[in-house]
Amino acid sequence: MKVLLLSNSSLPGQAYLEFAKTPINDFLPGASKIAFIPFAAVTFSFEEYHQKVVGALGNQGYEIESVHASKDPVKTIEESDGIMVGGGNTFALLKRIREFGLFDVIQDKVRNGDPYVGWSAGSNLAGPTICTTNDMPIVNPGTFDAFGFVPFQINPHYIEANPEGHMGETRDQRLEEFIEMNQGTFVVAIPEGTYLTLSGDEMRYHGAKPGRLFKHGRQTETFDSSVDLSFLFN
Repeated sequence: MKVLLLSNSSLPGQAYLEFAKTPINDFLPGASKIAFIPFAAVTFSFEEYHQKVVGALGNQGYEIESVHASKDPVKTIEESDGIMVGGGNTFALLKRIREFGLFDVIQDKVRNGDPYVGWSAGSNLAGPTICTTNDMPIVNPGTFDAFGFVPFQINPHYIEANPEGHMGETRDQRLEEFIEMNQGTFVVAIPEGTYLTLSGDEMRYHGAKPGRLFKHGRQTETFDSSVDLSFLFN
């Protein structure tokens, strides 16, 4: 499989998807038609989302077609050279993908070698479940099961912080709750501006900020850019 999982879409002082352009283009050589999944959008329209992505990436040499505007979304996926899944609300994203009947065709395409690019909610869907998303469950997707392109959970937008006066749980505490209840599962937490790449059997982490690895019964690990995480597939 060939999978690119970005923590987020934007960084302060940069245009939309600016930091992501290079890894996305590196991941889509020779692609001419990309199927875009805009279903994580909630407070703006699918078409607005599509145009925003086209505005950011549309001059990169490939056509970006959004499945929401297609008369046959399944065919759009089947005839694409790659799949791009945008961020937003993970629960809405998974629910709509299933309602449109796209879950199986996306899963099959990627497992058969077509590139998958996701950011934020789109990255959450690459793991076994969406249970380590940061989003509120604003809708019931019917199941938390995701594509399972990677065997570990993903936590995008990861931040290790505890603001002064904040009495709620930190991100680390939330992830520790998850691994307490799911003791055989790794969680890879990736800060904003970082991303994961899977190419064949090789999984690597990229970015200026360190990522973190959570698993029950072992000390939380910090790892730096270009680290080989392929052992997580064993």
